[in-house]
Amino acid sequence: MSDDPQGSARLFDLSDQVNDVIASLEARNRAREEALPACRLVIRTAGSSIRAVHRLDSQAAADLASESEAALRTAQSVLAPHPSVATALVAGVTVPGPDELSVSPTAWMRGLAEAASELRRHLLDRLREGKVDRAEALLASMDDVYSALVVVDYPDALTNGLRRTLDALRAVLERSRGDVTTTVLQTRLQGAIERHQPG
Repeated sequence: MSDDPQGSARLFDLSDQVNDVIASLEARNRAREEALPACRLVIRTAGSSIRAVHRLDSQAAADLASESEAALRTAQSVLAPHPSVATALVAGVTVPGPDELSVSPTAWMRGLAEAASELRRHLLDRLREGKVDRAEALLASMDDVYSALVVVDYPDALTNGLRRTLDALRAVLERSRGDVTTTVLQTRLQGAIERHQPG
């Protein structure tokens, strides 16, 4: 297969953007880990306060309600900065980041992975047209996306199911790699046969 000189540049651009997303996810993950105990305390003390009301223990109910409210304020404070716990690829231009598109980082990553999967259709069309070099470039773009996103290793609760989307992309990528490899080998074989045919 021919080398794609733009591949490393594209990967560098995507890696920078993915690194920014990772930093954001890391902050959100820390906030989540800090907020979860506070949320559990809210539920536990609120339930205890209700039971105290049923026992007609108004003082205990009030004290537990105050504790529950304090825990709730803590969780809200921690989570306040984190309210929300294909054309570029085909054209070969710089992929816009989540801020440029005004979307959440997780939506951007999933959209990027899905766009890369959609490149398979374009790739197969190019193979049918005999444009193997173009198909190889599209395969390289798909590979760049997968390589950039596969390093994001956070719970699905934070990434909105990115892992499943990447699993689907990996399967599409491997099928596409097989299609390109088969076409390249067939093209080489056909060329060799034609060269050895008697004039």
